[in-house]
Amino acid sequence: MKIDQLLEGLNVTKIIGKKDVEVKGIAYDSRQVQKGYAFVAIMGFKADGHEYIDQAVKNGAKVVIVQKNINPIEGVTIIQVENSRKTLAYISSQFYDNPTKEMRIIGVTGTNGKTTITHLIKSILEKNHVATGLIGTIAHEILDKKYKANNTTPESLDLHKLFKEMVDNKVNTCVMEVSSHSLDLDRVAGIPYEIGIFTNLTPDHMDFHETIENYKRAKTKLFYQTTKANVINVDDPYGHEIVQEVKKLDTKIVTYGVYNQADIYAKDIETSSKGTTFTLMTPKFNGKISIKTPGMFSVYNALAAMGVCYVLGYSFEEIKLGIESVKVPGRFETVPDTKDHTIIVDYSHTPDALENALDTIKEFVEGKIITVFGCGGDRDRTKRPMMGEIAGKISDYCVITSDNPRSEDPDAIMKDIEVGIKKTSCKYKMIVDRKEAIKEAIKMSKPEDVILIAGKGHETYQILKDKIIDFDDKAVASEILREEM
Repeated sequence: MKIDQLLEGLNVTKIIGKKDVEVKGIAYDSRQVQKGYAFVAIMGFKADGHEYIDQAVKNGAKVVIVQKNINPIEGVTIIQVENSRKTLAYISSQFYDNPTKEMRIIGVTGTNGKTTITHLIKSILEKNHVATGLIGTIAHEILDKKYKANNTTPESLDLHKLFKEMVDNKVNTCVMEVSSHSLDLDRVAGIPYEIGIFTNLTPDHMDFHETIENYKRAKTKLFYQTTKANVINVDDPYGHEIVQEVKKLDTKIVTYGVYNQADIYAKDIETSSKGTTFTLMTPKFNGKISIKTPGMFSVYNALAAMGVCYVLGYSFEEIKLGIESVKVPGRFETVPDTKDHTIIVDYSHTPDALENALDTIKEFVEGKIITVFGCGGDRDRTKRPMMGEIAGKISDYCVITSDNPRSEDPDAIMKDIEVGIKKTSCKYKMIVDRKEAIKEAIKMSKPEDVILIAGKGHETYQILKDKIIDFDDKAVASEILREEM
């Protein structure tokens, strides 16, 4: 593709060099550059792509797209733009023949619930014979292929490559998690979402957004990119604010909730350790729904997914068929056991998610709640004492342990958590080895108790300072149970 085709419709500050260069590929990582590629220098969290231009040229880049002033390079076309990240999003779409124009894209944003909601929507659509791709935290899925997810929402180049593969495989619908980072950093710029979903907003990623208002503003960007409808949780105060802001747009708003007036809502809610039942109410139909996950947060996730499919015109029977048949890995997932233990693995890694999980257990537990959890390193430190206090208030016993410490000292992270738990009367231990922490919880538990292993959910690894090791909470708990037999 010629460079002028790639840049069609974009504002370019200046061009130095030839304008009729053939571009054979695009890369934003200099290590991925091959002969004839265009290298896009973007500003990362820890590195600036402009510092790797020489390496990209050495690897074969014939075009370099920048947002800073740089000196001319012999034999290389330099294109300066106002925002190289945004430019990457648009030229990635162009390079892959604008695949989103041939697809229905459904985006889910919010602090909690994104992964579950995308899987619920995918299940409903697939039960109704719609080939549906998925982009999210657990994996990126195209028919029977699964790709490892490094970010909740990939960088724009990788995103449009996935869209192109979906189109080539006759997958005409994609449901995806849309992170606040991807919205703020223009990874999803230019994507025409048919439907946008807002789940909720609680403090998270404050190391990046700094304030809850900035965080909300980033999430709200999604609802300016939708064409058919925005499905919004009005029980969440920020959801109510977003409705007030985006109602001026032409896009239809469909609200959902339990306690406030909404278009789609649930009543007659009953929950147990086995799951939840409720009556779904919509302007067109209503009926009884049973889902496999207990708790009010599960009701909200189901309402969001069913709200989307209601907008798409599906009947109650078609929605019920898909919603009742799915269980999402690592989301309130029970560990199989033959020795009278109840162990639940959940991805709850934010204060709100942890509180929701523990409140749900509290509804059906007959004995004590024993919670095993930690917090990730190189992430928002402010939530560590908050999670310690929440766990301490609701649990009967806590084992504070290591999560994904990354470059941080896991003992220091645990001490941050301890600040919060000390505000409660909860008894606790601090065991840095996560397997030993899980073993300690199992050893002290009785048949009527419930153990919650929180924070990692579906993850099958642990990120340490100098390495990544295999670690699956569910598999580790099962192994410990077998050793006890």
